[in-house]
Amino acid sequence: MQEKSKALPLKETGPAPSQNAPQTPPLIEVHNLNVWYEDRHALIDVTFDLYHDEVLAFIGPSGCGKTTALKCLNRMLEEVPGTRITGRISMEGMDIFRADLDLPEYRQRFGWVAQGPNPFADTIYENVAYGARIHQIAKDGADMDAHVERCLRRAYLWNEVSAGLHAQQGPDLSGGQQQRLCIARALGTNPAVLLMDEPTGSIDPIAANKVEKLILDLGDTHAIVLVTHSMMEARRVADRVAMFYLGRLVEIGLTDQMFSDPRAAETRSFMRGAIG
Repeated sequence: MQEKSKALPLKETGPAPSQNAPQTPPLIEVHNLNVWYEDRHALIDVTFDLYHDEVLAFIGPSGCGKTTALKCLNRMLEEVPGTRITGRISMEGMDIFRADLDLPEYRQRFGWVAQGPNPFADTIYENVAYGARIHQIAKDGADMDAHVERCLRRAYLWNEVSAGLHAQQGPDLSGGQQQRLCIARALGTNPAVLLMDEPTGSIDPIAANKVEKLILDLGDTHAIVLVTHSMMEARRVADRVAMFYLGRLVEIGLTDQMFSDPRAAETRSFMRGAIG
């Protein structure tokens, strides 16, 4: 697969997670984010920005805070008992922790794709239509039909499932098809950001290749944050890469720079397999 080549109006960053001023404003700004699970300090002073129409890959050893940081963005993490969060996250200048925030409306701006495909036990059509109906994005009938088709086409799935939209159940599809159905479902609420937690981690290489191509396509119209344990996947699809280690964001930069000339010792060690 051809590596990601989209140019971003961003300067490279050094070993610290601070960033030089870009030419375009960020979509999301995270500043001094700290998370505790009971007494365990899981994220420590994490700072980064997320920009419109970019793919940002989180890499690092297991248990280093990647998924924790991901779940903070849509405020999913606070559903975990015993969790404490400090710091600031803003989306288009709005404090996401403010008291008067409409949380369901805020979360609608995010689509979530988990590692294991988890389609609803319902028809292919209803898997995609459910969120759009709940959030009144499309009306049942021709409007919803067009919306479901559009989402399935964007997920590279329409040609494979169009004949069985109302007859075939989501869990009856192959693993790779199920994951693309979950992506179509995530697109169903018209999110601004897609959060993907190892979306190719439990599917076969051919199916993973299709999902990677899909990420490249969606990265032109959505901000995507991707957790991955595959360095080659990060190199192929990401515009920028953020390296986490022991709860800290030790380095963030443009993908080519991160793989050719990482600044942080932890990144260099992880790239060569010395830590992990």
